[in-house]
Formats: sequence, structure tokens, C-alpha cells
Amino acid sequence: MFEFAELVRIERKEDVSYFQNSDVFEYRFVESAGSGRWHAAIYYHGLKSSSTSNIRNLPEGYQPEDWRHGPNLCRSHGSDIGTLVCGACFLRRKHELDWPKEAFFQLEYKQHVLWAFNRETVVELIEFIKSQGRREEEQKWSRFLRHVPSHFLQSGAREPVLKKLNRLLAEG
Repeated sequence: MFEFAELVRIERKEDVSYFQNSDVFEYRFVESAGSGRWHAAIYYHGLKSSSTSNIRNLPEGYQPEDWRHGPNLCRSHGSDIGTLVCGACFLRRKHELDWPKEAFFQLEYKQHVLWAFNRETVVELIEFIKSQGRREEEQKWSRFLRHVPSHFLQSGAREPVLKKLNRLLAEG
């Protein structure tokens, strides 16, 4: 399983050394088109803990909740960094996704690729494609569903795409 890391902007220069020396966070100097250059504290969910419970003794102005996932569990920062966690072999390591090529849940339909983040998004995708009204704002993964290419939503695509999505669920 892959879980996206969470980045929080370090607001005060005097806090940078705390995050640089932390065994819980990774420090990066980030350059992004929309936000310019800034200092970031990165928390890799699942690397040491599956929650933010191991985040303690933060500098003033920061809370462990700052690194919690948003309601959609997808990247909140435009980066594909995160943690690979395998329950079978107990692997836990940082990973940068080659997305969507590395998506476990993906299918091809008429030379177009549709992918999903995880089982939960496949289930919501199935319900979304099945539904007549397709009100994505009512779904937990609404940001993801809003960007499903229309090619997969056409009436002729419904049956073959749903069949392939259900097969993905059965295999995964």
C-alpha cells in the first residue's frame, strides 16, 4: 500500500533546525510554481506510525493535527512522495511514485488508462460510473471523481469499464 506524505510549511526560520534534526520529520526546501520557495516539514504516514500519535514536543504554533491527512487522503501538496507499507513482508520505506504508471488499480479501455488510488477509490469509482446523476461532490473522493475523463463515463463504456473495475477489486 502507498500512503502520501504530508507537508507543512515551516513559518518561522528559527523552527527550521528543529525539523532538520528531527527523527520524525524530513526537512526540505521546496520550490513550487504557485507558492514560491519555502521550508517544509514532511511527515511520512506509516513509516514509523500509522497515525500522528508519535509527533510530540513541537515548536510553538504547530500541532500534530497539522500533518493529518485531509478527508480525501490524496496528496495535498502536488508531490508524489509517501510511504510504501506491506503487511505481508513488513516493508516500510519512503517512496516517490511514478504516477500513474505505478498505480496498482488501473485499467485500459480503448487505448485510454483509468487508474485509482486504492480499493476505496475503486469502490467509489464503480458507484460513480453506475449512477445516473453522478454527483461527485457527495463522495469522499470528489476531487478525484471530478477528473475522471469523459471517455470512461459514456454510456457505451459503462458496462466494459465496470466489468474491468470489478475484476480489479476481485484481484486486489
